[in-house]
Amino acid sequence: MITLIQSTILYMIPLMIVALAGVFAERSGIINIALEGMMIIGAFVGVLCVWAVQNAGYPKEQAQWLLLLAMIVSAFAGAVYSLLLSFSAVNLRADQTIGGTALNMIAPALVVFIARLIGSIDEITMKGAIGWFMLRPSDFGFPMVTPEGGGRPVEQDLGFFNIFFDQTYITTYILIALFVVLSIVLYKTRFGLRLRACGEHPQAADSVGINVHKMRYIGTTISGALAGLGGFVAVLTTANGTAGANIAGLGFLALAVMIFGNWKPLSIALASLFFGLMQCIAASYDSISFLRELGISKYVYKMIPYIATLVVLAFTSKNSRAPKAEGIPYDKGQR
Repeated sequence: MITLIQSTILYMIPLMIVALAGVFAERSGIINIALEGMMIIGAFVGVLCVWAVQNAGYPKEQAQWLLLLAMIVSAFAGAVYSLLLSFSAVNLRADQTIGGTALNMIAPALVVFIARLIGSIDEITMKGAIGWFMLRPSDFGFPMVTPEGGGRPVEQDLGFFNIFFDQTYITTYILIALFVVLSIVLYKTRFGLRLRACGEHPQAADSVGINVHKMRYIGTTISGALAGLGGFVAVLTTANGTAGANIAGLGFLALAVMIFGNWKPLSIALASLFFGLMQCIAASYDSISFLRELGISKYVYKMIPYIATLVVLAFTSKNSRAPKAEGIPYDKGQR
């Protein structure tokens, strides 16, 4: 059970932060279909950073600092890539859905092209990602214990608290804190109010001196940074540090989480927990005894997250309330 909960959390966290990324863009009035592409770019650049630094002989003892650097780099890459969406939507007034789709199509090709330039391969892998970055109880200050009868000291068994301190990553705690802080910023600060006003009624926002174009750029840039960060964390925790040409549809699943969560952080967190569990079952069904004994094809389990997405959206989309001005290019002369 503890292993199931741990795995669910690992799948939940990237979904949660990428869904919040979508909220920042869409609350400002920009439809961000390009979350998948931004995740791919962020994941690739983050993994490439770790791969390059590891090959330069970086000591394993400083691995957590390297992980923090990779998180920053991946967020920056996602933010830069998101500027393409901002420019096309704000300056060119292009169709935002088509623009986002184009960015999703460009990202995998760009990643494969760069990977082949670097090493004649289609994907980059961090060396020993689990061994380098995974935390154990001793990393949190819990002393190791010696087994009865002597022998080599081993990690303490913390029982239920192993969920938080054993086989975990610092990224989990950072992204949860980031999710809480940004949720407060979005709903409890003047900046958040202005951003949401640009997605609900940009003309009214402009009439009180808010620069709608600037706010939409900011919202989409934050969205890109969070999506890039989420992509890197996803490949670190669920793909053993391998970044290739795709994120296995996580960006689209995050869009479903955002819609199911009705563009509200608390609801998004609960939706992420549900979809994280579905993903966990799809990826780890063979380690769950009663599921393994059912004798169902593995391909059926692989389909579970996407079937759940269709079913959930079919029953909840009618009650979803997207920002009113979402996807509509702002025309200052229109009233």
